[in-house]
Amino acid sequence: MAYLRNLDHGDIVHRCFRCGYCKFPADYSDFNCPSYKAFGWDTFAPGGRMWLIRAWLSGEIETSPRFTEIMYSCVACDNCKNQCVFEKFRDFLPDVFQETKAELVSDGLIPPSVRDYFKAIAISGNPYKLPQAQRGKWAEATGLQKYSGQEYLFYAGCVGSYDEVGQKMAKSVGDILVKAGVSIGILGDEETCDGNEVRIMGEMGLFAELAQANIEKFKTKGVKKIITLDPHALNTFKNDYPKLGASFKISHYTEIFADLIKKKKIKFKKYPAKITYHDPCYLGRHNQIYNPPREILRAIPGVEFIEMRRNGLNAFCCGGGGGNFFTDILGTGEDSAGRVRVREALETGASVIAVACPVCAKMLTDAVKMENLEDRLEVLGIGEIIARTQKK
Repeated sequence: MAYLRNLDHGDIVHRCFRCGYCKFPADYSDFNCPSYKAFGWDTFAPGGRMWLIRAWLSGEIETSPRFTEIMYSCVACDNCKNQCVFEKFRDFLPDVFQETKAELVSDGLIPPSVRDYFKAIAISGNPYKLPQAQRGKWAEATGLQKYSGQEYLFYAGCVGSYDEVGQKMAKSVGDILVKAGVSIGILGDEETCDGNEVRIMGEMGLFAELAQANIEKFKTKGVKKIITLDPHALNTFKNDYPKLGASFKISHYTEIFADLIKKKKIKFKKYPAKITYHDPCYLGRHNQIYNPPREILRAIPGVEFIEMRRNGLNAFCCGGGGGNFFTDILGTGEDSAGRVRVREALETGASVIAVACPVCAKMLTDAVKMENLEDRLEVLGIGEIIARTQKK
């Protein structure tokens, strides 16, 4: 609460609320805030949330289900931070929203879907409420071995381990790494949740438990380098874990793939396809990794790579961040982020949406079905695309 009291600087908050620039991409082509796009009210935009938080802190409004819904509708895409024109304030925005949610958690005032997510993690170790013994089953028949001192630990994460779409991505990435001769192992049923969404949704005590347990496990096993499937895991391993004593080298699988291609350890056959690429927020805006996925796609002979209108720093979120992948507070209406993004991909004339994140893969796959575009668009992980093009 002490951190949030900084919002008593009324002139700063007032400027934030009155500006509204952060709702847009740099070219003003559309609303770039997913929750504002979905609901159309300023209270769901960054400035509107800031105004509500200030009123909440000053006692002008009380905590209510509506207030918590608005706070948790933020998908933590970081668009507001990157589009903010007020240099002294921009880094403050995402932290304010995260700290507000932490305060709501502390007071026990959170939406039921958020509460259920935390409960599932605390009891089952994953949001799917599935047995820990099943966590490594995705790797069967991939050639991946349990980690025993290999150069890299491959971390699949909850979505890669339990979700059907995520599992396909994990399998393709693991298989390619093994075939390319990378020294790599997995934890299998010893792997536990990374906690990125737990932190961003404000359960700081549970996040600390998860992070400290993972750090201790990695250190005990002698892990020095980690390759993540999920940009969400990359984000928290790279930016949050060091504050708790971690010192591991963290890479996303697309960074490793791009390097392997340069070293000619991954080779392709011709793959004639028009492909567009969706930037995951936690790979792009949060961690500035834009080039490796594009380098991979451009290296495939026969591929015609086409950028979406909003890409890179200005890419539109799939809507799954901030825990919304599990809480579904944004919903699945016509203006929900995933459906908007799929229509934008269709405009390019591409037949494939390439993704580098299992959360994005699932969100966009579902959106393609909702838009009835299954005969025109296919969502594929970059590993899955490579698997289709590799020479034997």
